[in-house]
Amino acid sequence: MNSNLTSSSSLLTASNEDLRSTLLDLIVKYAYREGDFVLSSGARSSYYINCKEVTLRAEGALIIGRLILNALPSTTDAVAGLTLGADPIVSAVSVVSALSDRPIPALIIRKKAKGHGTQAYIEGPSLPKSAEVVVLEDVVTTGKSALQAVERLQAAGYKVLQIISLVDRNQGGRELYQSQRLKFQALFTIEELQGYATST
Repeated sequence: MNSNLTSSSSLLTASNEDLRSTLLDLIVKYAYREGDFVLSSGARSSYYINCKEVTLRAEGALIIGRLILNALPSTTDAVAGLTLGADPIVSAVSVVSALSDRPIPALIIRKKAKGHGTQAYIEGPSLPKSAEVVVLEDVVTTGKSALQAVERLQAAGYKVLQIISLVDRNQGGRELYQSQRLKFQALFTIEELQGYATST
């Protein structure tokens, strides 16, 4: 980790550049692994990224919350994501937003409707039908997971502004979102992670 960012107070005041540098270090150190892996899509890969190793660390959550909050459009009414990978990310952004006097609620999208009660797909505060939502994701590969969240939100009457992920594997996700006329940005590309991994 960046030696200048070892305390919560420094993480609360650090620049975006320092936060990004520290997050890159955390992801490569704890989340990035090389080997022989089978992805959720069924494809094989020579590397795997488990961002929960970072998003569920206190300092990782704080950094991610700050970076993504700074990237949100000013009209954002809520952040949302498909369970499970996005759960700690949307929660981190929501908590940091409250600390920044810009409270933004978090929504969690179920993969299957709840089997009891309201049988809802979306968990979280009820919002006006016209609410503008940003979908968050940890790692984008084909893009289908975040797109599922987008479809659930749109079916509920919400307007999805864009998708923001921690890492883009550059394996079709960006193109899928473009085909659906969805804005997309990632904090890091796989090339940035691999370049940093080989230089350290």
